Amino acid sequence: MAQVTRTVRIGSSHGLHARPAKLFAQAAKDAGIPVTIAKDAGAPVNAASILGVIALGIEQGDYVTLSTEGDGAEDVLDTLSELLATDHDAE
Repeated sequence: MAQVTRTVRIGSSHGLHARPAKLFAQAAKDAGIPVTIAKDAGAPVNAASILGVIALGIEQGDYVTLSTEGDGAEDVLDTLSELLATDHDAE
C-alpha cells in the first residue's frame, strides 16, 4: 500500500498543548494503523505518543505533516486533520 500524507495548519490558539495533544494522540491511537506527525521538515514522531507530540512544540499556525498507510488511511487522516485544524481553546 502507498503511504498517504496530509499537511495541516494548526488551529488551536495555544498550539498543541496538553489537552489538544491528548485528544489528537488518543484519536491516532484509536485509528488502528500507525500514524506519524512531523513539524516542518523535522523528523516524524509517533502520533499516538502524547509526549512525542508535545515535544514537537507545535504552535497555532504551524504546519504539520501526517503520514500513514493501510486500510482506511484517508479516513484516518481526515479525522486527525479535522482535530488539528479545530481551535480547541475556543470551546
